[in-house]
Amino acid sequence: MSTSTHNADHMPASLAEGNQVLMADYQAQHFVWAVDHGVATITLNRADRKNPITFDSYAELRDVFTKLKWATDVHAVVVCGAGGNFSSGGDVHEIIGPLIQLKMPELLAFTRMTGDVVKAMRACPQPIVAAIDGICAGAGAIVAMASDMRFGTARSKTAFLFNRVGLAGCDMGACAILPRIIGQGRASELLFTGRSVGGEEAFQWGLFNRLCPPEDVLAQAQALANDIASGPHFANGITKTMLHQEWAMTIEQAIEAEAQAQAICMMTEDFNRAYQAFASKQQPVFQGN
Repeated sequence: MSTSTHNADHMPASLAEGNQVLMADYQAQHFVWAVDHGVATITLNRADRKNPITFDSYAELRDVFTKLKWATDVHAVVVCGAGGNFSSGGDVHEIIGPLIQLKMPELLAFTRMTGDVVKAMRACPQPIVAAIDGICAGAGAIVAMASDMRFGTARSKTAFLFNRVGLAGCDMGACAILPRIIGQGRASELLFTGRSVGGEEAFQWGLFNRLCPPEDVLAQAQALANDIASGPHFANGITKTMLHQEWAMTIEQAIEAEAQAQAICMMTEDFNRAYQAFASKQQPVFQGN
């Protein structure tokens, strides 16, 4: 057997088919999943308990965002909560209680798994828009933070509650990501105190991109996601990648990396489509290649 045949036999089906995965028919177990015109909406849906996150939903969120790296039918993602709240965070009885009984190796496995949710959100090429209403606390606030954009409401309350339960504020990347969104001083205040931030203040601080009426926040988030999904999918993925990777670059490194990234995008058919459409005074129809 040749090496190439051997590798093909052991290659996952998604890779053997050109890395193509279709996510529209995915059946979620621990949240609601829907795909419409290239936009996936994840709805945390335990409304009676303000949509807490459990061991199982952590794991499924990690797995879904990881799969999205290969999805060809999803070009933007919206995350929201059911029943007027985003998420109350880690469930007290289903997560915090059991954690007290675990030893260090099991605790570290859990904290690494929760961090993997954020890493998967940052690594997937699809821009993520969080639609935030009501309570957005603890791990829920982290999911909102890890999204690329956040639409909120005036009545929303966002809180990084970790020190309220005797833990450090450095949870799931909060000390790395939050200061980059709202600044070091404001992030320090929230992570040291655990206090909640109302919608108006969150908007003023730059945590929210937009304030919306509660009845309209999801629709506005989905409208933005639809606009993004109709754009050049490959190029949008490059933009997200560079926004994330350039945190650790010097200005000189970033400029060179962007030169290489832009040259790659110039090789796509979407770049040619945009030129041809401009020359014909038409709107380009991007196809992501």
